[in-house]
Amino acid sequence: MHSLATLSPAVRQYLLVTGNYWAFTLTDGALRMLVVLHFHSLGYSPLQIAALFLFYEIFGVVTNLVGGYLGARLGLNRTMNLGLGLQVAALLMLCVPAAWLTVPWVMGAQALSGIAKDLNKMSAKSSIKLLVPAGQQGTLYKWVAILTGSKNALKGVGFFLGGALLALLGFTGAVLAMAAVLALIWLASLRLLRKDLGKAKGKPKFRELLSKSRAINILSAARLFLFGARDVWFVVALPVYLSSVFGWDFWQVGGFLASWIIGYGMVQSLAPAITGKRSGQVPDGRAAFVWAALLAGLPAAIALGLQAGGPAHWVLLGGLLLFGVLFAVNSSLHSYLIVSYAKEDGVSLDVGFYYMSNALGRLLGTLLSGWVYQAYGLEACLWISSAFVLAAALISLGLPRHAEGLSPGRQP
Repeated sequence: MHSLATLSPAVRQYLLVTGNYWAFTLTDGALRMLVVLHFHSLGYSPLQIAALFLFYEIFGVVTNLVGGYLGARLGLNRTMNLGLGLQVAALLMLCVPAAWLTVPWVMGAQALSGIAKDLNKMSAKSSIKLLVPAGQQGTLYKWVAILTGSKNALKGVGFFLGGALLALLGFTGAVLAMAAVLALIWLASLRLLRKDLGKAKGKPKFRELLSKSRAINILSAARLFLFGARDVWFVVALPVYLSSVFGWDFWQVGGFLASWIIGYGMVQSLAPAITGKRSGQVPDGRAAFVWAALLAGLPAAIALGLQAGGPAHWVLLGGLLLFGVLFAVNSSLHSYLIVSYAKEDGVSLDVGFYYMSNALGRLLGTLLSGWVYQAYGLEACLWISSAFVLAAALISLGLPRHAEGLSPGRQP
Protein backbone atom coordinates (compact mmCIF):
# COMPACT_ATOMS: atom_id res chain seq x y z
CA MET A 1 0.00 0.00 0.00
CA HIS A 2 2.91 2.38 0.80
CA SER A 3 4.39 1.73 -2.66
CA LEU A 4 1.05 2.57 -4.28
CA ALA A 5 0.82 5.79 -2.28
CA THR A 6 4.18 6.98 -3.62
CA LEU A 7 3.12 6.61 -7.26
CA SER A 8 2.00 9.62 -9.26
CA PRO A 9 -1.79 10.18 -9.52
CA ALA A 10 -1.69 9.40 -13.25
CA VAL A 11 0.01 6.04 -12.68
CA ARG A 12 -2.39 5.16 -9.85
CA GLN A 13 -5.34 5.91 -12.10
CA TYR A 14 -3.75 3.87 -14.91
CA LEU A 15 -3.44 0.92 -12.53
CA LEU A 16 -7.06 1.30 -11.43
CA VAL A 17 -8.28 1.49 -15.02
CA THR A 18 -6.16 -1.51 -15.97
CA GLY A 19 -7.31 -3.52 -12.95
CA ASN A 20 -10.96 -2.84 -13.78
CA TYR A 21 -10.35 -3.82 -17.38
CA TRP A 22 -8.56 -7.02 -16.36
CA ALA A 23 -11.33 -8.11 -14.00
CA PHE A 24 -14.00 -7.45 -16.58
CA THR A 25 -12.06 -9.25 -19.28
CA LEU A 26 -11.76 -12.42 -17.19
CA THR A 27 -15.53 -12.65 -16.81
CA ASP A 28 -16.14 -11.73 -20.46
CA GLY A 29 -13.85 -14.45 -21.81
CA ALA A 30 -15.17 -17.03 -19.37
CA LEU A 31 -18.78 -16.21 -20.19
CA ARG A 32 -18.15 -16.50 -23.92
CA MET A 33 -16.66 -19.98 -23.51
CA LEU A 34 -19.38 -21.04 -21.05
CA VAL A 35 -22.15 -20.12 -23.46
CA VAL A 36 -20.53 -21.73 -26.53
CA LEU A 37 -19.68 -25.02 -24.82
CA HIS A 38 -22.80 -25.30 -22.65
CA PHE A 39 -25.26 -24.73 -25.47
CA HIS A 40 -23.27 -26.89 -27.88
CA SER A 41 -23.55 -29.71 -25.33
CA LEU A 42 -27.32 -29.15 -25.25
CA GLY A 43 -27.49 -29.83 -28.99
CA TYR A 44 -27.69 -26.28 -30.36
CA SER A 45 -26.48 -25.89 -33.95
CA PRO A 46 -23.56 -23.55 -34.80
CA LEU A 47 -26.02 -21.03 -36.28
CA GLN A 48 -28.17 -21.11 -33.12
CA ILE A 49 -25.07 -20.56 -30.96
CA ALA A 50 -24.06 -17.62 -33.15
CA ALA A 51 -27.56 -16.18 -32.68
CA LEU A 52 -27.03 -16.16 -28.91
CA PHE A 53 -24.30 -13.53 -29.45
CA LEU A 54 -26.31 -11.49 -31.97
CA PHE A 55 -27.50 -8.88 -29.46
CA TYR A 56 -24.08 -8.87 -27.77
CA GLU A 57 -22.52 -7.60 -30.98
CA ILE A 58 -25.43 -5.39 -32.12
CA PHE A 59 -25.54 -3.55 -28.81
CA GLY A 60 -21.76 -3.29 -28.88
CA VAL A 61 -22.03 -1.28 -32.10
CA VAL A 62 -24.56 1.13 -30.57
CA THR A 63 -22.78 1.32 -27.22
CA ASN A 64 -19.42 2.35 -28.64
CA LEU A 65 -21.03 5.18 -30.58
CA VAL A 66 -23.25 6.50 -27.78
CA GLY A 67 -20.83 5.49 -25.02
CA GLY A 68 -18.11 7.74 -26.43
CA TYR A 69 -20.55 10.65 -26.28
CA LEU A 70 -21.55 9.79 -22.69
CA GLY A 71 -17.90 9.44 -21.66
CA ALA A 72 -17.13 12.93 -22.97
CA ARG A 73 -20.15 14.46 -21.21
CA LEU A 74 -20.24 12.52 -17.94
CA GLY A 75 -16.66 11.30 -17.45
CA LEU A 76 -14.98 7.99 -18.18
CA ASN A 77 -15.16 6.91 -14.55
CA ARG A 78 -18.96 6.76 -14.81
CA THR A 79 -19.01 4.85 -18.10
CA MET A 80 -16.43 2.36 -16.81
CA ASN A 81 -18.34 1.76 -13.57
CA LEU A 82 -21.60 1.50 -15.47
CA GLY A 83 -20.01 -1.23 -17.59
CA LEU A 84 -18.92 -3.19 -14.52
CA GLY A 85 -22.39 -2.93 -12.97
CA LEU A 86 -24.15 -4.06 -16.14
CA GLN A 87 -21.86 -7.09 -16.43
CA VAL A 88 -22.85 -8.15 -12.91
CA ALA A 89 -26.51 -7.82 -13.93
CA ALA A 90 -25.91 -9.84 -17.11
CA LEU A 91 -24.28 -12.65 -15.15
CA LEU A 92 -27.12 -12.71 -12.62
CA MET A 93 -29.63 -12.99 -15.47
CA LEU A 94 -28.08 -16.37 -16.32
CA CYS A 95 -28.34 -17.65 -12.72
CA VAL A 96 -31.90 -18.83 -13.30
CA PRO A 97 -33.43 -22.32 -13.54
CA ALA A 98 -32.39 -24.19 -16.69
CA ALA A 99 -35.95 -24.03 -18.07
CA TRP A 100 -35.68 -20.22 -18.23
CA LEU A 101 -32.53 -20.29 -20.35
CA THR A 102 -34.38 -19.90 -23.62
CA VAL A 103 -32.73 -18.33 -26.66
CA PRO A 104 -34.46 -14.92 -26.17
CA TRP A 105 -33.49 -14.81 -22.47
CA VAL A 106 -29.83 -15.65 -23.15
CA MET A 107 -29.77 -13.15 -26.02
CA GLY A 108 -31.05 -10.50 -23.61
CA ALA A 109 -28.33 -11.32 -21.08
CA GLN A 110 -25.75 -11.17 -23.87
CA ALA A 111 -27.13 -7.79 -24.93
CA LEU A 112 -26.42 -6.42 -21.44
CA SER A 113 -22.98 -8.02 -21.50
CA GLY A 114 -22.23 -6.47 -24.89
CA ILE A 115 -23.18 -3.02 -23.62
CA ALA A 116 -21.07 -3.57 -20.51
CA LYS A 117 -18.01 -4.83 -22.41
CA ASP A 118 -17.85 -1.93 -24.82
CA LEU A 119 -18.48 0.72 -22.18
CA ASN A 120 -15.61 -0.76 -20.20
CA LYS A 121 -13.22 -1.09 -23.16
CA MET A 122 -13.97 2.35 -24.59
CA SER A 123 -13.42 3.92 -21.16
CA ALA A 124 -10.12 2.09 -20.58
CA LYS A 125 -8.63 2.86 -24.01
CA SER A 126 -9.74 6.51 -23.89
CA SER A 127 -8.26 6.98 -20.42
CA ILE A 128 -4.75 6.15 -21.63
CA LYS A 129 -4.71 9.19 -23.93
CA LEU A 130 -5.34 11.42 -20.92
CA LEU A 131 -2.81 9.79 -18.59
CA VAL A 132 0.23 10.02 -20.94
CA PRO A 133 1.86 13.47 -21.35
CA ALA A 134 1.27 15.06 -24.76
CA GLY A 135 4.00 14.41 -27.32
CA GLN A 136 5.30 11.19 -25.77
CA GLN A 137 4.16 8.92 -28.60
CA GLY A 138 6.60 6.12 -27.74
CA THR A 139 5.25 5.98 -24.18
CA LEU A 140 1.68 6.12 -25.47
CA TYR A 141 2.33 3.19 -27.81
CA LYS A 142 3.93 1.18 -24.98
CA TRP A 143 1.06 1.80 -22.54
CA VAL A 144 -1.61 1.02 -25.14
CA ALA A 145 0.23 -2.18 -26.10
CA ILE A 146 0.52 -3.26 -22.46
CA LEU A 147 -3.17 -2.58 -21.77
CA THR A 148 -4.34 -4.30 -24.95
CA GLY A 149 -1.97 -7.24 -24.67
CA SER A 150 -2.61 -7.92 -21.00
CA LYS A 151 -6.35 -7.70 -21.61
CA ASN A 152 -6.22 -10.34 -24.30
CA ALA A 153 -3.91 -12.57 -22.28
CA LEU A 154 -6.46 -12.44 -19.46
CA LYS A 155 -9.26 -13.08 -21.92
CA GLY A 156 -7.43 -16.29 -22.74
CA VAL A 157 -7.27 -17.11 -19.06
CA GLY A 158 -10.99 -16.40 -19.03
CA PHE A 159 -11.53 -18.95 -21.82
CA PHE A 160 -9.76 -21.57 -19.76
CA LEU A 161 -11.61 -20.43 -16.65
CA GLY A 162 -14.94 -20.79 -18.46
CA GLY A 163 -14.22 -24.35 -19.55
CA ALA A 164 -12.86 -25.28 -16.11
CA LEU A 165 -15.75 -23.73 -14.18
CA LEU A 166 -18.27 -25.42 -16.47
CA ALA A 167 -16.70 -28.80 -15.71
CA LEU A 168 -16.33 -28.16 -11.96
CA LEU A 169 -19.38 -26.09 -10.96
CA GLY A 170 -21.82 -26.46 -13.81
CA PHE A 171 -23.24 -23.54 -15.78
CA THR A 172 -25.23 -21.83 -13.00
CA GLY A 173 -22.55 -22.22 -10.31
CA ALA A 174 -19.87 -20.82 -12.62
CA VAL A 175 -21.90 -17.75 -13.54
CA LEU A 176 -22.87 -17.04 -9.92
CA ALA A 177 -19.26 -17.23 -8.73
CA MET A 178 -18.13 -14.74 -11.39
CA ALA A 179 -20.96 -12.34 -10.55
CA ALA A 180 -19.99 -12.30 -6.85
CA VAL A 181 -16.31 -11.52 -7.51
CA LEU A 182 -17.03 -8.83 -10.10
CA ALA A 183 -19.55 -7.13 -7.78
CA LEU A 184 -16.80 -6.62 -5.17
CA ILE A 185 -14.49 -5.09 -7.78
CA TRP A 186 -17.29 -2.80 -8.98
CA LEU A 187 -17.87 -1.46 -5.44
CA ALA A 188 -14.15 -0.73 -5.05
CA SER A 189 -14.06 1.06 -8.41
CA LEU A 190 -17.00 3.29 -7.47
CA ARG A 191 -14.95 4.58 -4.55
CA LEU A 192 -11.47 4.89 -6.06
CA LEU A 193 -11.72 5.96 -9.72
CA ARG A 194 -11.16 9.69 -10.38
CA LYS A 195 -14.42 11.58 -10.82
CA ASP A 196 -13.54 13.91 -13.72
CA LEU A 197 -11.53 11.48 -15.85
CA GLY A 198 -12.14 12.11 -19.57
CA LYS A 199 -14.87 14.71 -19.15
CA ALA A 200 -14.78 17.17 -22.04
CA LYS A 201 -14.23 20.87 -21.27
CA GLY A 202 -17.23 21.82 -23.37
CA LYS A 203 -20.49 19.98 -23.90
CA PRO A 204 -20.08 17.90 -27.08
CA LYS A 205 -22.92 18.03 -29.58
CA PHE A 206 -24.69 14.81 -30.47
CA ARG A 207 -23.91 15.39 -34.15
CA GLU A 208 -20.20 15.10 -33.30
CA LEU A 209 -20.69 11.33 -32.98
CA LEU A 210 -20.23 10.89 -36.74
CA SER A 211 -18.02 13.90 -37.44
CA LYS A 212 -14.56 12.36 -37.73
CA SER A 213 -11.27 13.04 -39.44
CA ARG A 214 -10.35 11.19 -42.62
CA ALA A 215 -7.68 9.16 -40.83
CA ILE A 216 -10.11 7.97 -38.14
CA ASN A 217 -12.71 7.01 -40.76
CA ILE A 218 -10.16 5.00 -42.77
CA LEU A 219 -8.71 3.30 -39.71
CA SER A 220 -12.21 2.42 -38.48
CA ALA A 221 -13.07 0.81 -41.83
CA ALA A 222 -9.84 -1.23 -41.75
CA ARG A 223 -10.60 -2.30 -38.17
CA LEU A 224 -14.05 -3.53 -39.20
CA PHE A 225 -12.62 -5.95 -41.77
CA LEU A 226 -9.69 -6.97 -39.57
CA PHE A 227 -11.90 -8.14 -36.72
CA GLY A 228 -14.48 -9.63 -39.04
CA ALA A 229 -11.60 -11.72 -40.44
CA ARG A 230 -10.79 -13.10 -37.00
CA ASP A 231 -14.31 -13.79 -35.76
CA VAL A 232 -15.60 -15.35 -38.97
CA TRP A 233 -13.77 -18.53 -38.00
CA PHE A 234 -12.74 -18.05 -34.39
CA VAL A 235 -16.01 -17.32 -32.53
CA VAL A 236 -18.22 -20.30 -33.39
CA ALA A 237 -16.64 -22.34 -36.18
CA LEU A 238 -13.33 -23.12 -34.47
CA PRO A 239 -14.63 -24.20 -31.01
CA VAL A 240 -17.33 -26.36 -32.60
CA TYR A 241 -14.82 -27.86 -35.08
CA LEU A 242 -12.38 -28.72 -32.29
CA SER A 243 -15.20 -30.33 -30.30
CA SER A 244 -16.99 -32.19 -33.09
CA VAL A 245 -14.19 -33.07 -35.57
CA PHE A 246 -11.18 -33.44 -33.26
CA GLY A 247 -13.35 -34.88 -30.47
CA TRP A 248 -11.94 -32.55 -27.81
CA ASP A 249 -13.76 -32.17 -24.47
CA PHE A 250 -14.53 -28.92 -22.58
CA TRP A 251 -11.12 -28.85 -20.89
CA GLN A 252 -9.20 -29.32 -24.14
CA VAL A 253 -11.16 -26.75 -26.14
CA GLY A 254 -11.08 -24.18 -23.36
CA GLY A 255 -7.43 -24.86 -22.58
CA PHE A 256 -6.23 -24.58 -26.18
CA LEU A 257 -8.18 -21.43 -26.97
CA ALA A 258 -7.03 -19.96 -23.66
CA SER A 259 -3.39 -20.66 -24.55
CA TRP A 260 -3.90 -19.07 -27.97
CA ILE A 261 -5.42 -15.89 -26.53
CA ILE A 262 -2.73 -15.66 -23.83
CA GLY A 263 0.03 -15.95 -26.43
CA TYR A 264 -1.82 -13.46 -28.64
CA GLY A 265 -1.94 -10.98 -25.76
CA MET A 266 1.74 -11.43 -25.02
CA VAL A 267 2.63 -10.65 -28.63
CA GLN A 268 0.41 -7.55 -28.50
CA SER A 269 2.35 -6.31 -25.48
CA LEU A 270 5.61 -6.83 -27.42
CA ALA A 271 4.33 -5.14 -30.59
CA PRO A 272 6.25 -1.87 -30.00
CA ALA A 273 9.54 -3.80 -30.04
CA ILE A 274 8.47 -5.90 -33.05
CA THR A 275 7.45 -2.89 -35.15
CA GLY A 276 10.57 -0.81 -34.55
CA LYS A 277 9.99 1.38 -31.49
CA ARG A 278 13.51 0.57 -30.25
CA SER A 279 14.89 2.32 -33.32
CA GLY A 280 12.91 5.44 -32.41
CA GLN A 281 10.06 4.85 -34.85
CA VAL A 282 6.37 4.67 -34.03
CA PRO A 283 4.06 3.08 -36.60
CA ASP A 284 2.13 4.92 -39.29
CA GLY A 285 -0.24 4.01 -42.11
CA ARG A 286 2.45 2.17 -44.07
CA ALA A 287 3.08 -0.14 -41.11
CA ALA A 288 -0.64 -0.89 -40.86
CA PHE A 289 -0.72 -1.86 -44.57
CA VAL A 290 2.44 -4.01 -44.44
CA TRP A 291 1.35 -6.06 -41.43
CA ALA A 292 -2.15 -6.60 -42.80
CA ALA A 293 -0.71 -7.70 -46.14
CA LEU A 294 1.52 -10.24 -44.34
CA LEU A 295 -1.56 -11.71 -42.66
CA ALA A 296 -3.88 -11.75 -45.68
CA GLY A 297 -2.79 -15.01 -47.28
CA LEU A 298 -2.52 -17.11 -44.14
CA PRO A 299 -6.17 -18.18 -43.63
CA ALA A 300 -6.35 -19.14 -47.32
CA ALA A 301 -3.19 -21.23 -46.92
CA ILE A 302 -4.75 -23.06 -43.96
CA ALA A 303 -7.89 -23.70 -46.02
CA LEU A 304 -5.83 -25.07 -48.92
CA GLY A 305 -3.94 -27.36 -46.52
CA LEU A 306 -7.19 -28.76 -45.11
CA GLN A 307 -8.74 -29.17 -48.57
CA ALA A 308 -5.63 -30.99 -49.82
CA GLY A 309 -6.08 -33.59 -47.10
CA GLY A 310 -3.05 -32.58 -45.05
CA PRO A 311 -2.78 -33.59 -41.38
CA ALA A 312 -5.62 -31.47 -39.97
CA HIS A 313 -4.14 -31.11 -36.50
CA TRP A 314 -0.83 -29.75 -37.76
CA VAL A 315 -2.31 -27.59 -40.52
CA LEU A 316 -5.04 -26.01 -38.42
CA LEU A 317 -3.28 -25.64 -35.10
CA GLY A 318 0.06 -24.56 -36.59
CA GLY A 319 -1.69 -22.07 -38.86
CA LEU A 320 -3.73 -20.78 -35.96
CA LEU A 321 -0.60 -20.06 -33.92
CA LEU A 322 0.99 -18.10 -36.77
CA PHE A 323 -2.29 -16.27 -37.37
CA GLY A 324 -2.29 -15.26 -33.70
CA VAL A 325 1.17 -13.70 -33.92
CA LEU A 326 0.44 -11.67 -37.06
CA PHE A 327 -3.06 -10.69 -35.98
CA ALA A 328 -1.78 -9.52 -32.58
CA VAL A 329 0.68 -7.11 -34.19
CA ASN A 330 -2.03 -5.77 -36.52
CA SER A 331 -4.45 -5.26 -33.63
CA SER A 332 -1.86 -3.51 -31.46
CA LEU A 333 -0.89 -1.17 -34.30
CA HIS A 334 -4.53 -0.18 -34.80
CA SER A 335 -5.03 0.36 -31.06
CA TYR A 336 -2.07 2.73 -30.93
CA LEU A 337 -3.07 4.63 -34.08
CA ILE A 338 -6.61 5.41 -32.92
CA VAL A 339 -5.42 6.74 -29.56
CA SER A 340 -2.76 8.79 -31.35
CA TYR A 341 -5.21 10.22 -33.91
CA ALA A 342 -7.92 11.03 -31.35
CA LYS A 343 -8.42 14.55 -30.02
CA GLU A 344 -7.43 14.91 -26.37
CA ASP A 345 -10.54 16.91 -25.42
CA GLY A 346 -13.45 14.49 -25.68
CA VAL A 347 -11.12 11.62 -26.65
CA SER A 348 -13.87 9.05 -26.04
CA LEU A 349 -15.89 10.42 -28.99
CA ASP A 350 -13.18 9.34 -31.45
CA VAL A 351 -12.28 6.13 -29.65
CA GLY A 352 -15.94 5.17 -29.29
CA PHE A 353 -16.54 5.67 -33.03
CA TYR A 354 -13.54 3.48 -33.84
CA TYR A 355 -14.65 0.70 -31.51
CA MET A 356 -18.12 0.91 -33.00
CA SER A 357 -16.50 -0.26 -36.25
CA ASN A 358 -14.65 -2.92 -34.28
CA ALA A 359 -17.97 -4.17 -32.87
CA LEU A 360 -19.58 -4.08 -36.31
CA GLY A 361 -16.77 -6.28 -37.63
CA ARG A 362 -17.27 -8.71 -34.75
CA LEU A 363 -21.01 -8.78 -35.43
CA LEU A 364 -20.45 -9.56 -39.11
CA GLY A 365 -17.84 -12.18 -38.30
CA THR A 366 -19.97 -13.85 -35.62
CA LEU A 367 -23.00 -14.18 -37.89
CA LEU A 368 -20.91 -15.50 -40.76
CA SER A 369 -19.04 -17.87 -38.44
CA GLY A 370 -22.21 -19.76 -37.52
CA TRP A 371 -23.97 -19.63 -40.89
CA VAL A 372 -20.98 -20.31 -43.19
CA TYR A 373 -19.61 -23.09 -40.99
CA GLN A 374 -22.98 -24.82 -40.82
CA ALA A 375 -23.57 -24.49 -44.57
CA TYR A 376 -20.09 -24.86 -46.08
CA GLY A 377 -17.57 -25.85 -43.38
CA LEU A 378 -14.46 -24.38 -41.80
CA GLU A 379 -12.55 -23.99 -45.08
CA ALA A 380 -15.14 -21.51 -46.38
CA CYS A 381 -14.81 -19.47 -43.17
CA LEU A 382 -11.05 -19.31 -43.74
CA TRP A 383 -11.41 -18.09 -47.33
CA ILE A 384 -13.71 -15.29 -46.16
CA SER A 385 -11.18 -14.43 -43.46
CA SER A 386 -8.43 -13.96 -46.06
CA ALA A 387 -10.68 -11.75 -48.18
CA PHE A 388 -11.48 -9.57 -45.16
CA VAL A 389 -7.81 -9.13 -44.18
CA LEU A 390 -6.97 -8.20 -47.77
CA ALA A 391 -9.72 -5.55 -47.65
CA ALA A 392 -8.25 -4.19 -44.40
CA ALA A 393 -4.80 -3.99 -46.01
CA LEU A 394 -6.05 -2.12 -49.07
CA ILE A 395 -8.06 0.32 -46.96
CA SER A 396 -4.94 0.99 -44.84
CA LEU A 397 -3.19 2.40 -47.90
CA GLY A 398 -5.22 5.57 -47.28
CA LEU A 399 -3.82 6.14 -43.78
CA PRO A 400 -1.35 9.02 -43.28
CA ARG A 401 2.39 8.33 -43.17
CA HIS A 402 5.14 10.14 -41.31
CA ALA A 403 6.51 11.54 -44.56
CA GLU A 404 3.25 13.41 -45.09
CA GLY A 405 4.11 15.68 -42.21
CA LEU A 406 1.50 14.49 -39.74
CA SER A 407 2.73 15.25 -36.25
CA PRO A 408 1.91 12.49 -33.78
CA GLY A 409 -1.21 12.99 -31.74
CA ARG A 410 -2.85 15.47 -34.16
CA GLN A 411 -5.81 14.73 -36.34
CA PRO A 412 -5.02 14.75 -40.04
